Amino acid sequence: MRDLGDTPVAPDVVGLLEGLTSTRAIRRYLNEPVPDDVLRDMLFAATRAPSGSNRQPFRFIVLTDSDVAQQAKKLIAVGAQKVWNHKRANDGYNEGSGTDENSPKSRMARTMQEYVDNFASVPVLVLACLVRYREPNPLEGASVYPACQNLLLAARALGYGGVITGFHGFVEQELRELLNIPEGTLIAASITLGKPAGNHGPVRRVPMGEVVYGDTWGESPEWAIDPPGTSFTSRLK
Repeated sequence: MRDLGDTPVAPDVVGLLEGLTSTRAIRRYLNEPVPDDVLRDMLFAATRAPSGSNRQPFRFIVLTDSDVAQQAKKLIAVGAQKVWNHKRANDGYNEGSGTDENSPKSRMARTMQEYVDNFASVPVLVLACLVRYREPNPLEGASVYPACQNLLLAARALGYGGVITGFHGFVEQELRELLNIPEGTLIAASITLGKPAGNHGPVRRVPMGEVVYGDTWGESPEWAIDPPGTSFTSRLK
């Protein structure tokens, strides 16, 4: 690996607000590695995230192409396929609008199937971990998930993409043994990264008035209006 100590962080060619509103969940990747200097910049951004009392308890295991990395990817691929097979059946992806090959539900099913089928060959897999310094509690994610979002936004800024998953949960013990992850450390997320086979672009969500309330639950404030030209999507049914 070449010395990156004197290499500056890459210039940001994507504005902050543009990045926030155009970072898609990328599940399809080109078959090419992510260069070391790009990984350095992504993980540098991740480590700049805030955490409770600035303890910085997050840790990242970055898996690329080593023998251990390949074993970890294959392990999580098994978990990914089990999770998706259960979700596909349980959430009725083959029923209702899922029978229409052009529906959002059907497109999502195809994307997810391709994703889990090819999980073992993703260019980069990152395990985001939290070194616990107190008993597990509902707020501890606040000290690791902002770092995960920083990682995904940095990937977007550098022409890459990724998605956060919980597929590791089905093979967690095997992963801990393989990667020597100590007890008392939470594996908070498994994140795949790579050069997108598709594109980033404006994300589609429900209108903000449906999810932003003012003072009272269910009452949208007058200013909660999406900018002109915003595209919307409906929740999957």
